[in-house]
Amino acid sequence: MAVGADGVGIGLIGLGTIGTGVVKVLQRNARVIEQRLGFPLRLVRVADLDLDTDRGVDLEGVRFDSDADGLIADPAVAVVVELIGGYDAAKRVLLRAIDAGKPVVTANKALLALHGREIFDAANRRGVDVAFEASVGGGIPILRSLREGLAANRIESVFGIMNGTTNYVLTEMEQTGEDFDVVVKRAQDLGYAEADPTFDLEGVDAAHKLTLLAAMAFGAELTFKEIPTEGIRGLAPIDFEAAEEFGYRIKLLGIAKSHRSDAAEERIEARVHPTLIPRSSLLASVDGAMNAVAVTGNAVGPTLYYGAGAGEMPTASAVVADLIEIARELRRGSARRVSPLSYLPTELRPKPLLPLGELRGPAYLRFTAVDRPGVLAHITGVLGEFEIGIESVIQKGRARSGQSVPVLMQTHPAVELALRGALEEIDRLDDVTAPTRVIRIEEGL
Repeated sequence: MAVGADGVGIGLIGLGTIGTGVVKVLQRNARVIEQRLGFPLRLVRVADLDLDTDRGVDLEGVRFDSDADGLIADPAVAVVVELIGGYDAAKRVLLRAIDAGKPVVTANKALLALHGREIFDAANRRGVDVAFEASVGGGIPILRSLREGLAANRIESVFGIMNGTTNYVLTEMEQTGEDFDVVVKRAQDLGYAEADPTFDLEGVDAAHKLTLLAAMAFGAELTFKEIPTEGIRGLAPIDFEAAEEFGYRIKLLGIAKSHRSDAAEERIEARVHPTLIPRSSLLASVDGAMNAVAVTGNAVGPTLYYGAGAGEMPTASAVVADLIEIARELRRGSARRVSPLSYLPTELRPKPLLPLGELRGPAYLRFTAVDRPGVLAHITGVLGEFEIGIESVIQKGRARSGQSVPVLMQTHPAVELALRGALEEIDRLDDVTAPTRVIRIEEGL
């Protein structure tokens, strides 16, 4: 598809928060975009079901209606942007645009994490591009860095704070000492959390993003449902106090690592859960609604990517960056950039996941136990039977006879399966009055 003298025509489907941001970026930065491209990006059509709400942008000269199919078929539209979110309708839009031979841009990580194989296969057959930088990390160019800047590396590990809502909640709980529900309500009032923040708080959003990162880092085909995922519900102010005393901070991390050996097939470690990380770690300094991703390559070593992981303008920045990159390829007479998932489609394949039970590392444990002599000995005795050593122990406060107190413990590195077995026995002890809280510790950050 050649680029005309009047530039590349853009069709936008979905004029919500991010779609409105895309319009703003295209309009406000039109001059600098043209200076970089040598021709303009022109917004020619917008489709949305809501035609009445004032978004605060000027659409004069832009066809604005609810006809997504008409937008896709319009010869003036060279690139289609999908920003409606969700699964079914968004999938239909992407596949119709691909079938029409038009490259597409999306920020829909949930869709790609679930149906990515079908969408990327369709694009490969049709010879068009799928660009999705905004789907992970908002305005942080982490996907482009993996696909291009780190292309010479064998990626060894990816650690990410990939959800601004959970990072805000964890930061506020640590700094204020307030309970989880209080902080979540404030996050909703401030617009950092959705009315229903389940996907964020349960770690599902981070698992969606980790699915894409694992594909780009290791050439591994996964769906997010395969990734062991644990959210931040159940954390209490005392956990943050203990983390500080032990020298850590608590972050919800998406973790992916490559495990290779000469004798066995490469296995991928992928997991999402609250994690204690050393206070000296660069990731530990990432507060509020900010995101950061640490990537280690075998040639470049450790690298860190930091910035706003969500929001109207940061996400719109990434969407428009994809449009600029696709427009450059169209000018060259191609509808394809480098492989969207970094690896050639023929090199992407399912890779076995390392079972969670095989992981080995230290852990933080919060027991709730009756405050009387001998209870701690019972707990440590069970841990000893499973060959789990103890680094340090803190008991918070004293209780009247028969009442419970928290007992906080940091273990030496132990195999996850052994730890789970020990805790099952401990939680059955008469003197242990609530399920034990476990938070894994990552030292090498």
